[in-house]
Amino acid sequence: MFTGIIETIGELSHIEKKSGDLTVNIQAKDWDWQDVKLGDSIACNGVCLTVVALGAQGFSADVSAETLNFTTLGGWQIGLPVNLEKALTPQSRMGGHIVSGHVDGIGEVLKRESEARSERFTVSVPAALAKYIAHKGSITIDGTSLTVNWVDGNLFDINIVPHTLNQTIIGSYRVGTRVNLEVDVLARYLERLLLGDKSAEPGASVHGGTITTELLANNGFLK
Repeated sequence: MFTGIIETIGELSHIEKKSGDLTVNIQAKDWDWQDVKLGDSIACNGVCLTVVALGAQGFSADVSAETLNFTTLGGWQIGLPVNLEKALTPQSRMGGHIVSGHVDGIGEVLKRESEARSERFTVSVPAALAKYIAHKGSITIDGTSLTVNWVDGNLFDINIVPHTLNQTIIGSYRVGTRVNLEVDVLARYLERLLLGDKSAEPGASVHGGTITTELLANNGFLK
């Protein structure tokens, strides 16, 4: 588990193809690696990866075909800057929100414009994820915990303050940038709970779109 508060920006230094998947190496020279050990989880642009090899200034991780298919990682190139966060510990401050590191889909930056000292971004999401995004709710973009300022259909806005622009890769976003998205885990569990016994039926998947007006009315959410 993670908080979505980025600790440092690393760099993708090596990619090795292995029978349909990859091993990657990420370096972060100014990060404290002393408390990282083999088997630990590190969020890399929001993707939870397991440390399989450890060096003085970086680590290697295996990337499955599933991860390549559902995240931006399949398009990563050597030299890419990467948001990094170590896994949450009992002593950590919960500065963001609960982040699992399990990416739900890929979004795209449609607009970037200045707003006072901040930058406002408009991001599009896959249609299947739109229902999980709420005004003033939480969203994770490339591992960064952010607040949704506006939502309309499958579009939402985020407002990024100077500190976040400087300390994460969001400062490099341009129109067309593809980003990893993780919706609030509470929204996903709420959907399953609303389905009740129907959750055991075929087709009642998390992204199956099975929440209907009738179902909400039957459960007392609509009058």
